[in-house]
This record gives sequence, C-alpha cells and structure tokens, in this order.
Amino acid sequence: MERQKLPNSTGILVLGILSILTCCCYGFIGLALGIVALVLAKKATALHNENPDMYDGIGNVNAGRIMAIIGIVLSALYLIFVVGMILMFGWDALQDPELLREQLENMQ
Repeated sequence: MERQKLPNSTGILVLGILSILTCCCYGFIGLALGIVALVLAKKATALHNENPDMYDGIGNVNAGRIMAIIGIVLSALYLIFVVGMILMFGWDALQDPELLREQLENMQ
C-alpha cells in the first residue's frame, strides 16, 4: 500500500509561518492564523495516530504546530502591549506623534 501525504500538512506549515510573520499586525491576524493551524494540526495528528503506516508528512504538521504556538504567544504578547499602550496614552495620542511626545515628556 502506498503512503499518502497527510491532508493539510503543507497548509499547516504555511499557517504556522504566517502566524509568526503577522504577529505585529496588532496581534489579531497572527492569533487567528495560529489558532487555525493548531486546530488543523490536531486533526492531522489524530488521523496519523489512527494509522501511522498509511500517512506521511507528520514532520510538516509538527513543525507547523510549533510555529503556530510561537506565533500565538508572540501575537498575544503584542496584543497585550498594544492594549496597554492604548490604556496608558489613549488612542488619540497614539495617532498624533506630537501629543504622544508631549505625554511622554510629562511622565518624566
């Protein structure tokens, strides 16, 4: 019997990479891509565990899952940072560099 490639193994790898690359887009995009990659990786791993001799490509799934976890952590940290900046300075100050500089000078 010929070994088949796991479904979505390449897609999981791509989503994991994209979750790391897009973590600085206010954290939302990287978080969403990482979660989708984790869900797909869980399904692919379960399929591989049912019949490991039939499927190939578990390395891509594992690498994609690890990158998705890294992407989720980085996105969550960046999202916390952005929310903290908004709470500390306000949305208007983040949009106006002069107002932000003024508020930073007042903090010193």
